[in-house]
Amino acid sequence: MGSAPGPSPKVGAVIITMGNRPDELRALLDSVAKQDGDPVEVVVVGNGSPVPDVPEGVRTIELPENLGIPGGRNVGIEAFGPSGRDVDILLFLDDDGLLAHHDTAELCRKAFDADPKLGIVSFRIADPETGVTQRRHVPRLRASDPMRSSRVTTFLGGANAVRTQVFAEVGGLPDEFFYAHEETDLAWRALDAGWMIDYRSDMVLYHPTTAPSRHAVYHRMVARNRVWLARRNLPAPLVPVYLGVWMLLTLARRPSRPALKAWFGGFREGWTTSCGPRRPMKWRTVWRLTRLGRPPVI
Repeated sequence: MGSAPGPSPKVGAVIITMGNRPDELRALLDSVAKQDGDPVEVVVVGNGSPVPDVPEGVRTIELPENLGIPGGRNVGIEAFGPSGRDVDILLFLDDDGLLAHHDTAELCRKAFDADPKLGIVSFRIADPETGVTQRRHVPRLRASDPMRSSRVTTFLGGANAVRTQVFAEVGGLPDEFFYAHEETDLAWRALDAGWMIDYRSDMVLYHPTTAPSRHAVYHRMVARNRVWLARRNLPAPLVPVYLGVWMLLTLARRPSRPALKAWFGGFREGWTTSCGPRRPMKWRTVWRLTRLGRPPVI
């Protein structure tokens, strides 16, 4: 006789908001409430702003100042106990997103149940009007087919699920990053600890098509955090290679003069400011990333 199935993994959700999209937030919360299976417990974090009205049963936390995306999400994680241990899986969802299907939480439960080494799942982001997935939203180099699920080496910050055991083992998101590359920092630490990351095209978050450069701080923080990412996580010989490649890619994209000035200012800031603790990944992790199609030099 086979053993009886264990209890269904408990799922929570963390949503951070600036309080400026109340209608979109309500639609997202409704899509979470409609998920099949056991209810998903939700925490909404007001990141330096009041939280708009939310349905009964949704917990809210209002922070006195904006801690940035990773800082706000870390507060949401801790709302589920140390490292989120009160639940087994945490969903991280942008407040202007919307879960497209009712089975996403159940698909997450099944995915993590089926693969004990699966640590993170990255959802597919699709435009609600056109259904199109932007190339930059497919977290791998070979991104031409967004409908192909695969193992990957990073994930999308506002559309993912994380096994909370990952946070217990490797820590949360890097608060000091504030915005940009915090997902890759966590992904590299998780991979170095032996966890795997999947991109799943059947787990869909609707999100309007936008450009990341709409944020005024985009170019400076992307460059600064890229340097921090390398200094924190890469073996010393790879740090200049990785950053040299990214400098060439940035120049090849021919950004505007103000954007380039901001980028180089951020690059310089990344070298002259503290990046937090340095824990270089093992060389076998470098090889693993390479086998997965994304060596950590690009």
